[in-house]
Amino acid sequence: MALGLSASPPVVLLLLSLLGLAAAGKLLVVWVDGSPWFSMREGLNMLQQKGHEVVVVVPEVSLHIKPSENFVMKTYPVPFTQEEMDNAIKAFFNITFEDGSFFERFFKTVEASKRFTDLCVSNCEQLLRNKELIRYLEESKFDAILTDPVMPCGVILAEHLALPSIYFLRAIPCGLDFEATQCPNPPSYVPRSFSDLTDRMTFFQRVKNLLFDTQNLFFCNFVFDQFSKLASEFLQREVTVQDLFRKGSVWLLRSEFVLEYPRPLMPNIIPIGGANCAHKELPQSNVV
Repeated sequence: MALGLSASPPVVLLLLSLLGLAAAGKLLVVWVDGSPWFSMREGLNMLQQKGHEVVVVVPEVSLHIKPSENFVMKTYPVPFTQEEMDNAIKAFFNITFEDGSFFERFFKTVEASKRFTDLCVSNCEQLLRNKELIRYLEESKFDAILTDPVMPCGVILAEHLALPSIYFLRAIPCGLDFEATQCPNPPSYVPRSFSDLTDRMTFFQRVKNLLFDTQNLFFCNFVFDQFSKLASEFLQREVTVQDLFRKGSVWLLRSEFVLEYPRPLMPNIIPIGGANCAHKELPQSNVV
């Protein structure tokens, strides 16, 4: 019996069903770097073993994505160095472990998020303006695209290439994943970021939780407005990333339902929390 990656076979079967079972399909993967890459790589390796073609589009500067015999890697230049990217990501994630009041943590998060978002927008801009690479993607006739919508460059490409999109994510800031999938997300029961609340709240705690929703009006605007502007320019029509999020065909949710607050899921949302764990075989035990 496999431990941890027991969620991987359903993921692979899902991807295969989208790519088609009668013949080998082509899957486009757009920049899913960081720790999610380790989970995704397992699934891509299994797809390649089944005869499917996988093309991974990645900037020349990345954290963990390296060439592999299991997929074709297409790179494009970016105007930042490895050190600049490492520092931006480190500053962004270090905020999670810092103490302080709500306002201290909020403004630190905003500052770190702005640096990280500027880097990601620059990365996406270089990809979308790379005419040679875009032409290759247009001519390759992919069957589906696999991406993390948190950085919605792959979401924009899916719209441009008219491809069904498979989202591989933990969550989207400001609850945009709830909005895009039309899942209920009432502040009466679902605690908001920085609130330090649980799903068991008194009346006044629920009021406090509702007030914490106001941060999203500011936070999401500066994070995603740049991508909306970039998407509108590239697609040559007015569009927002929220509009594009709603077109996701399948949402592979990297969360373990036993560790999360209770929440409803739509039929196209599939929890795959076990995909984040290492693959190990359980020891055989003697039955008396």
